[in-house]
Amino acid sequence: MARRRKRKKFKRDPLDFIALPRFNLEPETKKSIFIVLILAFGAIGLLSLFDLAGGMGIYLNKGAMLLFGLGRLLFPFILLGLGFFLYNEDKYPLRGSNYLGLFLFILSFHALLHLFVDQSEWQASVSEGAGGGYIGLLAASAFVKIMGFWAGLIAIICLLLISLMLMLNTTLIKLIGGESWLAKLFYPITFVFNKILKKGEEEEEFEGEEDEYLEAGDNAEGEEEEEFEYEEDEEFKVGKPEAVSFHSREIKEAAALAAEIGDSKWKPTNIKIDLPLDLLNGKIGKPTSGDTKANLIIIQKTLENFGIMAEMGAISIGPTVTQYTLKPAEGVKLSRITALSNNLSLALAAHPIRIEAPIPGKSLVGIEVPNQAVALVSLKEILNSKEFKERDSNLTIAIGKDVSGKPWSANLAKMPHLLVAGSTGSGKSVMLNTIIVSLLYQNNPDDLRLIMVDPKRVELPVYNGIPHLLTPVITDVGKTINALKFCLNEMDRRLDLLGHAGKRDISSYNKSVKPAADGGTGKMPYIIFIVDELADLMVVSARDVEAAIIRLAQMARAVGIHLILSTQRPSVDVITGLIKANITSRIAFSVASSIDSRTILDSQGAEKLLGKGDMLFSSAELSQPKRLQAAYLSDSEIKKVVSFIKQAGGGANYNDDVVERQKVHGIAGIGMGQGEEDDLFEEAKEIIINSGKASASYLQRRLQIGYARAARILDALEDAGVIGPGQGAKPREVLISKEQYDSMINQGVSGVSLHNQEESEAPDDYLGGEEEEEEDDDEEKDEEEREFDEEKDKTQKHENTKTRKHEEYKSEENDHEDYNENESQNEKKDDDEEEEYDGKYFSR
Repeated sequence: MARRRKRKKFKRDPLDFIALPRFNLEPETKKSIFIVLILAFGAIGLLSLFDLAGGMGIYLNKGAMLLFGLGRLLFPFILLGLGFFLYNEDKYPLRGSNYLGLFLFILSFHALLHLFVDQSEWQASVSEGAGGGYIGLLAASAFVKIMGFWAGLIAIICLLLISLMLMLNTTLIKLIGGESWLAKLFYPITFVFNKILKKGEEEEEFEGEEDEYLEAGDNAEGEEEEEFEYEEDEEFKVGKPEAVSFHSREIKEAAALAAEIGDSKWKPTNIKIDLPLDLLNGKIGKPTSGDTKANLIIIQKTLENFGIMAEMGAISIGPTVTQYTLKPAEGVKLSRITALSNNLSLALAAHPIRIEAPIPGKSLVGIEVPNQAVALVSLKEILNSKEFKERDSNLTIAIGKDVSGKPWSANLAKMPHLLVAGSTGSGKSVMLNTIIVSLLYQNNPDDLRLIMVDPKRVELPVYNGIPHLLTPVITDVGKTINALKFCLNEMDRRLDLLGHAGKRDISSYNKSVKPAADGGTGKMPYIIFIVDELADLMVVSARDVEAAIIRLAQMARAVGIHLILSTQRPSVDVITGLIKANITSRIAFSVASSIDSRTILDSQGAEKLLGKGDMLFSSAELSQPKRLQAAYLSDSEIKKVVSFIKQAGGGANYNDDVVERQKVHGIAGIGMGQGEEDDLFEEAKEIIINSGKASASYLQRRLQIGYARAARILDALEDAGVIGPGQGAKPREVLISKEQYDSMINQGVSGVSLHNQEESEAPDDYLGGEEEEEEDDDEEKDEEEREFDEEKDKTQKHENTKTRKHEEYKSEENDHEDYNENESQNEKKDDDEEEEYDGKYFSR
């Protein structure tokens, strides 16, 4: 016997009574008709109170008088307010608790009105339109009969307060406290209660002090000592110099260290900027998802056609996509469902469709279908949301909304760096502007400083002139590398400060230091380094840029330096493996292929995004990337915010040290210092000076090394003044001749830095000055002569080694020439054999 399959019963729409026969109306259409009817009844009821609605108004007023009594004066306003909230349901969503509160309010309010009428006239007052009408009569009679008059009055007042809390979705403190009308209404009662409670607390405190005095009366000296200790603590809290603790010594030592290593560049500006939200546009749109019930049936039938049984679940309508959830039957592989994405796209006539299997935290599968019309998510809506207001850090960045319409934001201090990538026109630059403006809304210039890099010179120069910028927006690659080196040096300086103060991160350090106005070091501001196009930097100087980014990503979190990198070329030579390993928080916008998606997120999915802010957000806290619709910020809004900051902040506050040439020690790829020379540096210098040729390929052959190492040695030789700068395909110029180098070796000054010719040559009075010093100190003279002899012996050994290597090189060149001749003969023989084979093949 065939097993009957249960049909899924859909929940009936409460507005189905509006549907006209033979008309299949959309849910939004039904809702709009219902709102119009409510507003119309409210307006007609309001006119009927003033006899302005004709005969219909007279009958309507009479019926409302019998039903509501004096409450009929309030009822039209209730209908108009309900229509308003239904029309703005996105901004003021109504729940079942709100409707329950409205019902209880009508009941308790009319019952309270009827209690003010004499009980002997309750029935007669209904026909006269007094009291609360029939609703008030029934409710008041029930309460008085069960509890009596006074207990019933208390119960009705309590029910009225509960109904207001349910209807307004608020608490009793917010309802009665503050400046509300209920607070003013109950002020006499609350005033008396506060006076009674305060008087009781004062009496208890006085009795406690008297008992303590009597108990300690036998030991007057001990009481004096305790009072003296308490006074010392109070003086320390005020900050007098006599009271010094170990903690204050640490702060003083940190202050001395800060002054010693140049903390003066972070001088406080004391600028307070309160950005109003009115500068932003709060307009939001509504998504058009189509007939969700029909789509749900199509998804279920399509799965059944391929033998997949599933129970359909809830529907979530988001700004960009609508998510249909389903629970597969037992034994169904998720891979079978994900493989049907193209079939579902065909059945729903929607492309592309993304299947999330499973939804994180749920035993469900989500099918995301694009909406017919995408809703705009404004930045003002995110900043004004409850989630953003309850943030725990002022480095929180606004991101957007998820498929259920929930606002999303993230703490940059926990990320601690962010990578944004996607194709052209997908929304990267808008996302960067959203992040920047959301940070500006939370931080003053003393709390946050920005370094912006925009090689395209299009998006970020609009922020020039605001006091948050450390330097004007950088558009040159060379200055960008200098700015990265500045951040590295600043990171090392801050790490020294934290280590000396015994603090783990910048947050605890800023809490412990004194403000600069009180003679302290002042707070260290957070530094956000923003790059709008990383690919342009990697093309010009990949080695230096990658090395600096990696080191900052590894170590800069504790000292408050964070990176935000953006690129429209998600390739492995731009987003390298080391950069991805150190930047775990990433945002992927729409890309062309799944390979680009894996390059950004290490997973597929970004190739199925819709563009225009549709993105996948991945972080260390999320098990799978989260699909969001990014918040939108227009150019006019950015200009309003920037102009307001410029007027309130008093102009720019730049630091010229940021883009000046910096020197960083202890990091490969940022240049080699004097103590970090390559092991083959001296040998390469000797080879180049003796041969008069300087090129990377020449060093490769002579030293048997790779191209990267040879190029680094050439850069070091250029810094040392041995060779000149590169001239394209031509060899570099050798600035030191063989005779000059030999004379330096013979004079024993080969270790002198060769940055310029004047410093490298020995002065004329070199020996004379030494002889004058030798007359004063004979022991020093003997020691210098001994060092000279040792240097001479080393030079002789070096010359012998050079001669031997030169002979070996000649023999290697002869062997190399023989090898080349054999190779050319073999290649010729192979070509002849191939020609002979081709002739036989074509003859066949």
